[in-house]
Amino acid sequence: MSKQFQQFDLKEITTPVFKMHPVELKDYINFEVKRIYYITEPVAKTGAHCHKVEEEFFVLLQGTATAVIDKGEGLEEISMTGPTSAMYVPELVWHHFKDFSPDAILLALSSTNYSPDRSDYVEDYEEFKKMKSN
Repeated sequence: MSKQFQQFDLKEITTPVFKMHPVELKDYINFEVKRIYYITEPVAKTGAHCHKVEEEFFVLLQGTATAVIDKGEGLEEISMTGPTSAMYVPELVWHHFKDFSPDAILLALSSTNYSPDRSDYVEDYEEFKKMKSN
């Protein structure tokens, strides 16, 4: 499986009593999930950054949001509408989320455990651009 940024439209199965969105992780990611977190009740954008090692898989479970991504080719905005919008963000891809609807729920699966020292984070966009140009 490629370690490149990818967008996905997840499957939706409609039954007479509910909708189901199965996610076979083997079809989307090639890392062991070590941490799961989710964002609810968003009132502002998330912090912009990239990771040196961490890989993430994001699923917008509910609502709408805009992902801001730079894979090394400049910033681009990607509209997400839950619950079928998902994306794989490997290391060294700049990202953050903004313009959340009040009901948005963003789920993240991570390849690493949380580290409070944030040594895996690059939070300076100019530093990120220098890393990508090398």
